[in-house]
Amino acid sequence: MHIIWTIFIGLIVGLVARFLKPGDDSMGWIMTILLGIGGSLAATYGGQALGIYHAGQSAGFIGAVVGAIVLLVIYNLVRKN
Repeated sequence: MHIIWTIFIGLIVGLVARFLKPGDDSMGWIMTILLGIGGSLAATYGGQALGIYHAGQSAGFIGAVVGAIVLLVIYNLVRKN
């Protein structure tokens, strides 16, 4: 059940990130989910490395969205080249 919940949250975070970042982001549902999950992971481990979060503590929703937006920008830069 945990993996289904993670995928669902990844979808929501990915959709919010795509909505907040301007521009054309033509990608499918699977990439949106992966973007959201990756953003959550990036925010969690980046926040732990910076001392914002403690070990074992996950990033909040806003942190996950910010991480997903960063990944979306990187994805668009790589895809255009």
